[in-house]
Amino acid sequence: MEEEQNKNPENVASEEKKTASENNEINSENKEHETSEKNSEEIILELEDKLTRTFAEMENQRRRFEKEKDEAYEYGGFAFAKEALTLLDNLERSKQILNNDETLKNSNSLKKFMDHFDIINKDLISVFSKNNIKPIDSIGKKLNPNFHQAMMEIEDDEKEPGTIVQEIQKGFTIKDRLLRPSLVGVSKKKEKKDIKNEENKEILENN
Repeated sequence: MEEEQNKNPENVASEEKKTASENNEINSENKEHETSEKNSEEIILELEDKLTRTFAEMENQRRRFEKEKDEAYEYGGFAFAKEALTLLDNLERSKQILNNDETLKNSNSLKKFMDHFDIINKDLISVFSKNNIKPIDSIGKKLNPNFHQAMMEIEDDEKEPGTIVQEIQKGFTIKDRLLRPSLVGVSKKKEKKDIKNEENKEILENN
């Protein structure tokens, strides 16, 4: 009788439900455990990523600071040096004004002035040179946009086009950096119209 009762469909169904419920609970616990493990791993990965980014940013800031410090040491006098070049410019202008003064031309006074100006000019160049401020070579050189700024074109068939034939204002560098560009005039080929006019002029003179 007991065996028959145990095999009762209602009892069997009840046991099956109970077993299924227990299995579901176990599966649920397993899933929660797996989810928990995944969440923990994700959190650890996120933290590692944040730490890596933070260290990288700190390293970049350190390098930036070192670079700025080096530049401040190397080029701290950049602005002062640029302003100081006006002394040379004013000296050169003064020489031109005196040279063009009709009352002083060919006089001993003018010669003395020029001698003094040359001494001052050499002293300034020497001081600049000791501080790694050096003039840029221009005349006869090819135009280099990194060091020269063309202000005009001058017709000259004897020179290759783009050759510097006139220096309007001298340029300077400080170490490996441009302090100011040289203002120059560069050569260009004569236009055909001008060549024809010259040829016609020569023909007329010969006739």
